Amino acid sequence: MTTAPDILTRLDRLEAESAIRACLSDYMDLCDRLDADTDLTALGALFTRDAVWGGAGDRYKQDFGAHTGRDAITAWLGRFCTHPPHFAMNAHFLSSEAISWTDDRPTGRWLMLQTPTFHDGTSFLMAARLTVTFAFEDHRWRMARFETTNLYARPVGDWNQSVSIPQPPATATA
Repeated sequence: MTTAPDILTRLDRLEAESAIRACLSDYMDLCDRLDADTDLTALGALFTRDAVWGGAGDRYKQDFGAHTGRDAITAWLGRFCTHPPHFAMNAHFLSSEAISWTDDRPTGRWLMLQTPTFHDGTSFLMAARLTVTFAFEDHRWRMARFETTNLYARPVGDWNQSVSIPQPPATATA
């Protein structure tokens, strides 16, 4: 039988997981629109004061390095906020979510697909594994450790080519 404190604990965790999803979603949304007008204060507020943002694995560890502290993370992300924008188009897609708890510390795991076109017109298809640990700081859930590991990255052609989308023949039957 479930007692009242158990129900309240479970409710707290469900609410925390909802806030965690919103935090990561807000981060991805801001990263999809990085330009000279990006609100870096709002971006930084998604991280704890002593957060760590780091690339993991051979490729991303070298490409992105690690940045410790909200100010360092915001300064690094601010390098992408240029005019003209570093990203002509950028979209992040998250899937395969799993959120687990160790004591009061939640850690989320996601697969991420990213489809950027850079200011020079080149486009990439990139996939990464994200592991993000969250902490409750100043009355809200924030990212305390963000780790991204490359699964693959490859150049692709123009995302919006004028090509016909394949259709089944008119004689196809169900």
